[in-house]
Amino acid sequence: MPSQQGSPTVRRLRLGQELRLLRERRSLTGARAARELGWSASKVSRIEAAKTMPSADDIKAMAELYHLDGPKLDELFGLLRDAEQRGWWEDYEDALPGEYTRFLGLEAEATHQRNWEPQVVPGLLQTEDYAREVILATRGISRITHSGVRSRVEARLDRQQRVLHRAHACVLNVVLDESALMRRFGEPAVMREQMEHLLEISLLPHVSVQVLTLDALHPVNTGAFIHLKFSAFDDVVYLEQLYSANFVEDLERVAGYETAFDNIRSEALDEDESRVLIQRKAMLWRR
Repeated sequence: MPSQQGSPTVRRLRLGQELRLLRERRSLTGARAARELGWSASKVSRIEAAKTMPSADDIKAMAELYHLDGPKLDELFGLLRDAEQRGWWEDYEDALPGEYTRFLGLEAEATHQRNWEPQVVPGLLQTEDYAREVILATRGISRITHSGVRSRVEARLDRQQRVLHRAHACVLNVVLDESALMRRFGEPAVMREQMEHLLEISLLPHVSVQVLTLDALHPVNTGAFIHLKFSAFDDVVYLEQLYSANFVEDLERVAGYETAFDNIRSEALDEDESRVLIQRKAMLWRR
């Protein structure tokens, strides 16, 4: 079973965030700090935005400019060491979009995940066969090779083990639209197995699955989104489109997605009622 490890993606973001806060506490603009350091303003900006990894010498130079003491400097070097580690998702980076690998890096350290999905069963809850069919459905558009499909399926199953079955697993709240239980991917046997797996996984103590029925009042007209919460980092919302993905990090907008999820969840069946409905759908796929 996967062990709990800090995510290098989150460490990179935290390192950049810490360096920005330290600069601001010295009342220095990014441009002024860059001049003092003899760097370009873009270098300071990219380091603080976690788009460029600073070197140990960069950290030392910034620490001197910001008048940091020994313990704080040790903390920054600790973040730098962790940020330089490889994440499990990097084994699949040739087959996965860049935005998605960043999402996996963030998800690895999330304490709470809230997922609204109006079209398909979410990746964390998919069976191997269902996942393969979902990926194959986009193959004609994204031109994924056979090996690419295989790698994406393996990455999805690996992700499930590392997120759902790790020590101190994050709390997962999922709301599915009823149509996701009815839209066929593969043969009926694939769908039946997926419904049965959904029932099984919904019984995990840290997993909640609810269904928004087709005849329910739909409180928010929005596509799929995943809201990640962290213990020591600001919340992030992940939005995936056909060819790209976006991250919502503005706190006011993130709060809007949180409210949207609460509204959708309030109109969905409760967990027990949802299991009854999923069970009925599983029986229909037996025909």
